[in-house]
Amino acid sequence: MEIVFNNTLKSFNPSEAGWQFMWVILLIGLAGVGIAVERFLYIFLRSSKGRDEFLKNFGTLVAAKKYEEAVSMCKGSKLPIAAVLGSVVEARDKGKEGLAAAADAVFLTEAPRVNRYLSIIALTASVATLMGLAGTIFGLIITFDAVANKPAAERPQALANGISVAMGTTLLGLAAAIPLLMVQGFLSMLSERVIQEMEEKSLKVINSFA
Repeated sequence: MEIVFNNTLKSFNPSEAGWQFMWVILLIGLAGVGIAVERFLYIFLRSSKGRDEFLKNFGTLVAAKKYEEAVSMCKGSKLPIAAVLGSVVEARDKGKEGLAAAADAVFLTEAPRVNRYLSIIALTASVATLMGLAGTIFGLIITFDAVANKPAAERPQALANGISVAMGTTLLGLAAAIPLLMVQGFLSMLSERVIQEMEEKSLKVINSFA
């Protein structure tokens, strides 16, 4: 493992063949990580944290017909579900169609914010894999060139360099792509849960007023 780590670090040196691929893969991976962190903070913390307590308090206020307090609580919350439910309570006297229209208007604003950039995480993972493949092909070109054109004395070192480029870029591409795809799947699961709950709770509140 130590040998692999040291060889991978060495591959970033501009004096090494294929170093451009290593840096591009690293930058793509870091971009994906940055987006994943931002999405985690938004989906898990801003959109989910404290949601159960909010829904409990909201339900208590609506059951007690303290609608103004419920709306005020919704406006004071940063939860996406709070914006949707608050719009429903504000439109409580507009009939079922008015309630549904009010909920849909806010839902169509909040839902895309929850899903935003998730596809880019998957994109960075795919690009990292493809860049690793491009580096592999580049390394194989070096290897074939060594077999065909290098003198016998220089051939072993040239072959080793070509194989090192091919394997190093493949390894780094996969090392960047696999965690990003796992994180993207986890965040997609969380976002779907948030969106489904927004739909479910808003429908229940609409039915209670209709």
